[in-house]
Amino acid sequence: MAKDKNALHIKEGDPIKMPLGKHRAGLSRWSAFLIGACFAVNRVALTQSIPLGQIPQSQAPSSNQSEQPAVLRITSFLSPLKPQTLEDTYHPITSRQSVSWFITSTAGPPHLGGIALLSAGGTALNRPEEYGPHWSGFGKRYGVGMAGSALGNAIEASAGLVLREDPRYFRVSHEPFKARVGAIVRQTFSARRIDGNFEPAYARYLGIFGSNFISNAWRVQSEASAQDAILRSLEAFGGRMAADAFDEFWPDVKRNLVRKFGRSTEPGSSDTCKSPQR
Repeated sequence: MAKDKNALHIKEGDPIKMPLGKHRAGLSRWSAFLIGACFAVNRVALTQSIPLGQIPQSQAPSSNQSEQPAVLRITSFLSPLKPQTLEDTYHPITSRQSVSWFITSTAGPPHLGGIALLSAGGTALNRPEEYGPHWSGFGKRYGVGMAGSALGNAIEASAGLVLREDPRYFRVSHEPFKARVGAIVRQTFSARRIDGNFEPAYARYLGIFGSNFISNAWRVQSEASAQDAILRSLEAFGGRMAADAFDEFWPDVKRNLVRKFGRSTEPGSSDTCKSPQR
């Protein structure tokens, strides 16, 4: 009887390894579908004007703003949102601001720099080893990190529209240092609702844990387990806390730097160069 050349030769006691190609392809299709659904929710919110609270009359778009060219409207999405403070009167985030938050939180310079730093560290340590310790490995790590971050932010922004959660950070600049650190920790795990109160950030939990488990579909086998996804989720909360700390303290640092080094460039300053007297 002729033997089939394509038959699997399995010895007794050997573990049976199932092919992962179809499984990973299915997960990739579901990931693409989920990302598309997140963008669709944001798109519907913009076109149908999902109510997220009353917008003050001063913030209502004027007729001149509605007639702006498409290039200017696209540029407005790329502009970072105005820093928010807890002392100011709270205005719920709009759907347009939610889209702007997603874009700037995913492709903003601080976020891109943070992912580049993490990718460089992984390349230096060669973790995971499948990517390699060279520039190509850095590019792979960077691409995987950006894909997971974009998916997480898309889920948080879209789910936030449904759950009426505000993903923005609210500074407490006039409080003591200890209180400001407490606000950073508290707002890492909570979000402001439409009534202005802080509640658990369920949309953020869904975005962080969901994106890290879904990203197992395109990660290498050595970092695609459930334990790896949980560890990455904890690291993501740490990264969110670092981003909130940046939003809290960077305006003060920037103002002090301008105050210190800007004096020499001010006209009439004593540090400016003067022509020698004759």
